[in-house]
Amino acid sequence: MYHGNMSQPKPRRQVVRAQTGVRIEKRILKVLKGLAEYHDMSLGDLLEGIVLHAFEGQCAFGEASLQRIAELKKVYDLDLTAADSHQLEEQAP
Repeated sequence: MYHGNMSQPKPRRQVVRAQTGVRIEKRILKVLKGLAEYHDMSLGDLLEGIVLHAFEGQCAFGEASLQRIAELKKVYDLDLTAADSHQLEEQAP
């Protein structure tokens, strides 16, 4: 299960969101979209939750979500790990 603030109702916070043109590895994006769909939330909401948890040194996912991520990684042939972070080189088109 995603560990966002879905278990304890809190007052909704007003924010200003910005549209961005972030580039991300294609298979990572597919896994994130699949996970967002699994949790019936937008990709933006999922990413915001992951980042806010990371900023506090917390994992954003419980066991069920980690299992779903593992399944989605197999489906989309995502073999990258944290060790690959900041070491990726984009293929020429």
